[in-house]
Amino acid sequence: MDTDLTDTYNGWRGQNFSRDWKFNLGDVADAQKVDFDDALWRRLDLPHDWSVELPFNPSSVAGSGGGYLDGGVGWYRKTFAVPAAYAGKKIFIWFDGAYTNSQVWINGRFLGLRPYGYISFAYDLTPYLKIGATNIIAVRLNHNQPSSRWYSGSGLYRHVWLTVLEPMHVDTFGIGAAKRPYQGCDYLSGKSLKHHDAFG
Repeated sequence: MDTDLTDTYNGWRGQNFSRDWKFNLGDVADAQKVDFDDALWRRLDLPHDWSVELPFNPSSVAGSGGGYLDGGVGWYRKTFAVPAAYAGKKIFIWFDGAYTNSQVWINGRFLGLRPYGYISFAYDLTPYLKIGATNIIAVRLNHNQPSSRWYSGSGLYRHVWLTVLEPMHVDTFGIGAAKRPYQGCDYLSGKSLKHHDAFG
């Protein structure tokens, strides 16, 4: 069980959440459930690409653009403790890259499906976490090939981050700048977007 979140940050307030995951290549029934036994799964740190670990397959549907490396289905799970000090906080998980068709669960609760594999995305874990106790996140990826004109890889191929914020906070990407004409001149004006208050 991982209880030691590192102090490596992504520049957006996220704590590194990439250590001590478990992985299984191939589909498995009920792997999103809390009581699923993953004792025999491979332990690894992210980023991870399972395709590059496979043997080259001249008959792969990925073709030359995909490096003749197969995709398929893979599962990741991570068991972690949430400190009691996080009570009352807003807690998000950020995935920098997940290829592809990701499905994510926290403590058996489905958070969402993300078909696209090249962009970061986040989920709010706050309502489903057990504070001061063990929690389990599960991720299923399904790389249907061919899927790209170039080698994409398969899996959680970039870092994952845990962001812990006060109930009232500035949204990620919530501050920007807009260019407006003013009396024949241009100037930059700050633009503050929404924030979360104590009621969500």
